[in-house]
Amino acid sequence: MDNKLNKKFKTWFSTIKQIVKKIKKEIGALYLASKRPDVPFYAKLISILVVGYSLSPIDLIPDFIPILGYLDDLILLPLAIAFVIKLIPSDIMNECRQQSEYIFNEGKPKNWVAGGIIICIWIIITSYILIKII
Repeated sequence: MDNKLNKKFKTWFSTIKQIVKKIKKEIGALYLASKRPDVPFYAKLISILVVGYSLSPIDLIPDFIPILGYLDDLILLPLAIAFVIKLIPSDIMNECRQQSEYIFNEGKPKNWVAGGIIICIWIIITSYILIKII
């Protein structure tokens, strides 16, 4: 029984690892696609927002909030990535995927601009709540 459970856990962990690698590759491909002149402006703009948010050191919903904290990482981010991929022509996306193979080898770059925007949003929300309470 224990061996069967251990095997299921290893299979599940391996699947999760593959999904994370694929998402990292897609983020790299979206970053590269956002720099190309043959990608439509609206796709570039949304791509930059998604990549910036994914690389931001700060989440819109902080991870310490039970369940909801991981909602953006597990559901919202993959949905946003899938949406942007549909906006970019498939041949361009395939080229960018090939180029993004090694983009995160040196570690995850930080996007402090997106982090600053998220901090500003939280400050505005907190200020609004404090003003209503006082």
